[in-house]
Amino acid sequence: MISYAASMTMPGRVRLGAAMKSILFASVLTLSSVLASSPNAHAQDGDKPVITPAPTVAVDEADLAPLTTTSHGISLYGDLKYGPDFHHFDYVNPDAPKGGTLVQSSIVAFDTLNPFTLRGLPAAGISLIYDSLMAASADEPSSMYGLIAHSIEVPEDRSFAIFHLDPRARFQDGTDITAEDVVFSYDILIEKGSPVYRQYFSQVEKAEAIDELTVKFTFKPGNNRETPMNVAGISIMPRKFWEGKDFSKTTFEFPVGSGAYMIDSIEAGRRITYKRNPDYWAADLPVNRGQNNFDTIRYDVYLDPEVQRQAFLAGEYMVRSEHSSRDWSTAYNTPAVERGDIKKEFLPDHLPVGMQAYVMNNRLPLFSDWRVRKALQYGFDFQWLSQAMFYGAYKRTDSYFVNSDLASSGIPTGDELALLEPYRDQLPPELFSQPFTLPNFDEADGRRKALRDSMTLLNEAGWELRDKVLVNKETGQPFRFELIIRQPGLEKIALVMKARLKQLGVTMDIRLIDTGQWINRIQAFDFEVTTHWWQQSLTPGNEQRVFWSSPAADQPGSQNFAGIKNPVVDAMIDKVASANSWHELVTATRALDRVLLWGYYVIPQYYLGGERLAWWDVFGRPEDVPLKGASVMRWWIDPEKSAKLKMGGF
Repeated sequence: MISYAASMTMPGRVRLGAAMKSILFASVLTLSSVLASSPNAHAQDGDKPVITPAPTVAVDEADLAPLTTTSHGISLYGDLKYGPDFHHFDYVNPDAPKGGTLVQSSIVAFDTLNPFTLRGLPAAGISLIYDSLMAASADEPSSMYGLIAHSIEVPEDRSFAIFHLDPRARFQDGTDITAEDVVFSYDILIEKGSPVYRQYFSQVEKAEAIDELTVKFTFKPGNNRETPMNVAGISIMPRKFWEGKDFSKTTFEFPVGSGAYMIDSIEAGRRITYKRNPDYWAADLPVNRGQNNFDTIRYDVYLDPEVQRQAFLAGEYMVRSEHSSRDWSTAYNTPAVERGDIKKEFLPDHLPVGMQAYVMNNRLPLFSDWRVRKALQYGFDFQWLSQAMFYGAYKRTDSYFVNSDLASSGIPTGDELALLEPYRDQLPPELFSQPFTLPNFDEADGRRKALRDSMTLLNEAGWELRDKVLVNKETGQPFRFELIIRQPGLEKIALVMKARLKQLGVTMDIRLIDTGQWINRIQAFDFEVTTHWWQQSLTPGNEQRVFWSSPAADQPGSQNFAGIKNPVVDAMIDKVASANSWHELVTATRALDRVLLWGYYVIPQYYLGGERLAWWDVFGRPEDVPLKGASVMRWWIDPEKSAKLKMGGF
């Protein structure tokens, strides 16, 4: 069962436990028996029986409520690392100086300041202006601590969660944050926000304000450990600001937020600047100490990735995460790097990477047959790409939870096998008898074998070669599809895949489009094949419904881009979301991973297992890097370094 670390229990609350109920019930039975057997019980001639009243126990209706625990934090599994009186997280510098300017970049030309709907492309960094009820720690798998809500109250059966708001909590316009604002934030996201929110909060029955500073979320029946934490992460918005406005429309009106930063200025589609709120009420809370150190944060928009890279090298912005192994090895041979003005570092991690892949739109008849999807795996020659283009930097992705203990391997055994066994007749027999593998072209005669196996699958699925063109046996329709990508660097990799698929008689057209158009198309499922990266956490949960569930396949705005509709996948998602222990979570996640892999819904690509980070040397950084990785929001501008390089605002 879920473990909530308690700092106190509700005062004055009495639980009418099973033992007390048994005593009272036994007393009633005893009294009835005495009355029935007493000579006076049937007195005649008007004699009245003498009855001595038994003592009574006054029970208020509220006393029958479930016993709850109130805590400063909540953990999905295990105890909280930080106690109720903690001062700051271990991975920050609580004495970090404040000030200066952080300049970052974005590849998206934004057209709205509302990030919660399907319409428009929101500005980079817009989440900076919002706080949530609780804040997650970065050195625990899944724990949250009080922010807008100073505590959370939950019963053992997890049927509801009550949040007690900090009476000091204020919006950026100085007005109080109330329980009504929390209820409004939830309701507006469900009613007018992206459909993703309805899936993510699918286990929430209702939200209600108990009083001005107390809000209660009631959950639907079921065993969903994560739901209290899901609602704890809701971005809190002021009801008064949005009254009379259409929440579903794009807007450039500066919204009133609840977070540490507020919008200072914008140049539509080109630049957005945030300033640290000087009156931020929560600046000295334990969850915020040592963070939010920059006075100003600016995002500049670059529509071309190469221009974006060159702008960094020229000092136009200050921190860059590099995704190209070639450019990491060759593009940073500049005087600034040689002088040490630009620092480069690869930061490895052991976090679930998730699935980066070519995504086939399974909604289309062309990709509806698993044999076709499996045959197309031949097109991605990872071994050749690794040697010729990747500088040996990447590993092949062979799991939806690769780089973690959550990834499946071998064949299912033990509890995982028991979990899958009831669905044996709905799964490929090979899932139970052999490990999942992808084509290995480095094996002896590997490419020829993969080509032969792929062609056999295509023939079985109703396709055949005619004059070196793969066509449908019945209709004569050529096998042809379009791959849409948004980064020029990916085009070279796609060209290799195009050449490999041509050996199967398959024609793949490659179309490079801008990021805004790409986002709009994939959200509307208007594509044949594209690339996508589903990122994962250490504790998978309800977000898996958004990624892979059958309802999400028909819901624009969800991330089930592959269009997966598989009842066994749905069942495994339920098992993941309702896991009662770490062991159960690992077992269910591995089973889900295995079912997804054997569906061949995507063509897995590759992963790095860390982050390539480059930055201009004007920062100070905490010594400790937590479990979930480094974050620039925990850095600060070093005044001496800033003055030396004339960058960063000092």
